[in-house]
Amino acid sequence: MAILTREDVYNKMVNEKRPVCPHCGQEMLIWECPPMTFSDGLGWGTPYLYVCFNDDCPPYLEAWKNIMDNYATFASYRCICDPMSGKMDSMLVYTRDGGKGNIIDEEIRAREEARIAAEKRSLEKLEVYFEARDADAILRVLLAEKTLPKVRLEAAEMIGEVGGLDVIEPIRNHVFENDVITAKAEASIELIHKRNYTRECPFCTEIIKARAVVCKHCGKDLPEAKSA
Repeated sequence: MAILTREDVYNKMVNEKRPVCPHCGQEMLIWECPPMTFSDGLGWGTPYLYVCFNDDCPPYLEAWKNIMDNYATFASYRCICDPMSGKMDSMLVYTRDGGKGNIIDEEIRAREEARIAAEKRSLEKLEVYFEARDADAILRVLLAEKTLPKVRLEAAEMIGEVGGLDVIEPIRNHVFENDVITAKAEASIELIHKRNYTRECPFCTEIIKARAVVCKHCGKDLPEAKSA
């Protein structure tokens, strides 16, 4: 099963219909789980939850008295919903404003809209570089750590179309955290080699002619090149 990132969970939540509280029928809000563990130490199990923050929700109103009568503690419960399983549960709050500081619907939405706008601008700029056959600019985008993943993936594909042999070494020396981008960069390197009738020596990694039988750099006998 794939491991979901915080962004994966958020995208799922904003792109699906919000659940409603089964007790009061009010639409639940996106809530960021605080960095803490409890019970068995496993924590929340998700970076975000749906939470009912309706102060007139019947279980929320009733729990104040019930918990005080049974446990001599001023506390109540908010209805929560796991965004992945859809399971409804409840969480303890100790004040009437408890948890409200972690409501981030608007904050996350604004941040996501800013990311999408930045991604669009970067893709448009990348297209300009591609049209101009500016391999150096595309390479800079590909290797920049702050480049957004979608933009980086596009750059990894473009570099194979416009890059020369000089881009191979910088790409080989870079470690990409994303396996998909790594695979795309590797495919682009192979495309560059194919276009230039070259390959890399398996012993010294220097670039040589595809049909070479002896490496001109290290002098090793070479295995026969794979046919395309």
